Amino acid sequence: MKVVAVFALCVTLFCQGYSNSLDSCQGRCGYGTNNNFSCQCNPRCESYRDCCSDYAELCKDGASSCAGRCNENYNSQNKCHCNSKCSQYNNCCSDYTDLCNSGAMSCKGRCNENYNSQNKCHCNSKCSQYNNCCSDYTDLCNSDGGGGSAVITDAEIKAISETLYALDSNKASASELIINPQALVSNSQTNSKIDHSSMPFFSYLDKEALFSKPTYTAFLALLDNYHWMTGQTEDFSSQQLAEQDTFLKETMSNTELGRELFTFFHTKGVYASEEEFIQDLKMMWFGLYSRYNNKMDSSGFEHIFAGEIKGGKVSGFHNWIQFYLLEKRGLLNYYSHNFNWPWTTYPDVLGMQFMWDGYYKEVGSMIIGCSPEFDLAVYSLCYITRPGKQCRLSLGGQELIIQTYTWQKTFYGDGKKFIATGFPVVP
Repeated sequence: MKVVAVFALCVTLFCQGYSNSLDSCQGRCGYGTNNNFSCQCNPRCESYRDCCSDYAELCKDGASSCAGRCNENYNSQNKCHCNSKCSQYNNCCSDYTDLCNSGAMSCKGRCNENYNSQNKCHCNSKCSQYNNCCSDYTDLCNSDGGGGSAVITDAEIKAISETLYALDSNKASASELIINPQALVSNSQTNSKIDHSSMPFFSYLDKEALFSKPTYTAFLALLDNYHWMTGQTEDFSSQQLAEQDTFLKETMSNTELGRELFTFFHTKGVYASEEEFIQDLKMMWFGLYSRYNNKMDSSGFEHIFAGEIKGGKVSGFHNWIQFYLLEKRGLLNYYSHNFNWPWTTYPDVLGMQFMWDGYYKEVGSMIIGCSPEFDLAVYSLCYITRPGKQCRLSLGGQELIIQTYTWQKTFYGDGKKFIATGFPVVP
């Protein structure tokens, strides 16, 4: 008898709850007539006199609000809308974000949530690893700065960047590289397209000493694998794909600098193994996406290290070795610089103006004289720890700010974002 009584009570409560859901317009405004419901929530219900009791409150009187209407079907009679398409059609109710899309771009109330592929950004311990944290993740979820597996402080970034700086044994020495910056212009003059420098930027480079090193050789092999113009599909041969693997192996696995960077991330819980680290670098740097005309025409590596032409001007192009090679071939004409950082040895950092094959770069900032592994390491460090933000490094006691941006239109892996660009910030 007790079992029967409990069962009867459960059925009663279930039916009561189910009946309540059938007798309400909560979340149903605009739906078509459905005979599975005891009342309806669309404009026709007024004619057929079968509206739910809260129809006027939720669907009619509340037609200018999303209260009780989140994710409803489209209803042309409503003054504004509360579904996932309303942002696209610019017809959301004024409280849509607060009521229906609350926290979509914020970690408020979402810290340590489970991964949801529908979310635009994330708020769990893995989001730093996947470069898809919401902008306020650190402030709201790790505001104490205390020891989360992927929480990396500004002080730690400066410390590891100093270590990488000291480990750059393959950088150019003063006897191997001589530059001639010549004209210094103001920021207001960078768009003048006037050649203020009569001589090349590079006066001397000991190619035999530098370019024979494995990391330089691996880097040079990549530069002729790309079309400069966006809108042309990049189609890599098996050899070119192997060159990408060789570059990552030589720079990150076979140098003390690269191994130190992995150890740092491994210690912080960002990567469980070197294999995972290298594979992620390959995808974030060499994974293709479309900048123009729906062609798979670009990657982070191509944009930053090789440079691209888009919209009649130079896009990206923040590598000194590519600059040197093109200048030596007569394809690049150095005009001036608008900033020279305080370093007196290499690597140095300048913001430069130049013409590349008839296309102008108003400010191309780059780290001069560093090894390929150092260039890759500092950009990777900043992108992984501060994606889409300014990243403050310390090199020889001097601050360098790197700005990175994430590619927002396509993804790789489990929602991870490609590198869109990165460059030293010119004051």
